[in-house]
Amino acid sequence: MTNADTNQTVTGTEQAKVNLLGLTEAKLVAFFESMGEKRFRAAQVLKWIHQLGVDDFDEMSNISKALREKLKAHCEIRGPEVLRQLDSADGTRKFLIRVTGGSVVETVFIPDGERGTLCVSSQVGCSLDCSFCATGKQGFNRDLTAAEIIAQVWIAAKSFGQLTPNGPRKVTNVVMMGMGEPLMNFDNVVDAMNLMMHDNAYGISKRRVTLSTSGVVPELDRLGDYTDACLAISLHAPNDELRNELVPINKKYPIAMLLASAKRYIESLPDTHRKITIEYTLIDHVNDRPEHARQLAELLRDVPVKINLIPFNPFNLSNYKRVSNNAMRRFQDILMQEGYITTVRTTRGDDIDAACGQLAGEVNDRTKRSERYRAQFSQAEPVTIVSQ
Repeated sequence: MTNADTNQTVTGTEQAKVNLLGLTEAKLVAFFESMGEKRFRAAQVLKWIHQLGVDDFDEMSNISKALREKLKAHCEIRGPEVLRQLDSADGTRKFLIRVTGGSVVETVFIPDGERGTLCVSSQVGCSLDCSFCATGKQGFNRDLTAAEIIAQVWIAAKSFGQLTPNGPRKVTNVVMMGMGEPLMNFDNVVDAMNLMMHDNAYGISKRRVTLSTSGVVPELDRLGDYTDACLAISLHAPNDELRNELVPINKKYPIAMLLASAKRYIESLPDTHRKITIEYTLIDHVNDRPEHARQLAELLRDVPVKINLIPFNPFNLSNYKRVSNNAMRRFQDILMQEGYITTVRTTRGDDIDAACGQLAGEVNDRTKRSERYRAQFSQAEPVTIVSQ
């Protein structure tokens, strides 16, 4: 196995212990076989870690003492450090998590009746630079390991007492919509999502795990070979000219190419009733006009979609403004009249900067992007793109 598989580091001449937290069952099987152990040990350890939250091998009572000693000598179960847990007045909970290297990523739990959705990060910062997203303004440091991604579910579930016998099932849904572009960290994201859905781990339904992408088409074309999770497209514009401004990766993979890839993915799934979620952040006088709604309706005519409208949430380093309620309702009404299921995402957790588009963390930026944005911001003018 590679260092990426095991999240290993080396200090001096001593090789670090293998972190089992991010290993899928297949990788655990291979690991135990390399130790001369039986394959079924993988399922046992997987349950101890992800269903009971155990990080001490001595607590694994159905494993022999000899194997426990071997595991203690060569392995560990180690999640990243939780710096702070912030609880919003509306029940939203945000975790500030320090990862190896000192950067801080953010994870948000959003309650909604019987459902609890965890918004999980995949990168330290973001390798892309969408103009309306706080994460992109922080620059980019590195991809998260599979252990650091699944640890966000582990940490959140533990905080609610979920990883105990008969514990409350609070985290029912996971969306890969936190910091980062998931498809730019393909292998680690796929491993973590498969742990989320595995019966011996979190057992979350494939209909309740969603990957959101801005449009990395080559990786999206591979996705169906590795998972059957739900798909969301971070679209935000009904034409290439506008999307080039808002989502720069569109210049490389324009809308028609992206939607064709998304259709291929959804059509490859055994579940024939699945739809693609189209995420559309509404920004005042940028992409919220009636003509934009009509263009969007025409664009998606032959694509199996449901549309989620997201009011832009202001943050530092942005001159964009939140859409008015009237403009948002008008946009929604046009789409619904055209026959689309169209919902508006409720803003949650904005009192702790946990609303959609506000996640920023603290990134040791290798790109110098955050420095450039801070220098430019005082002179920046709001972008206004309105069809006449």
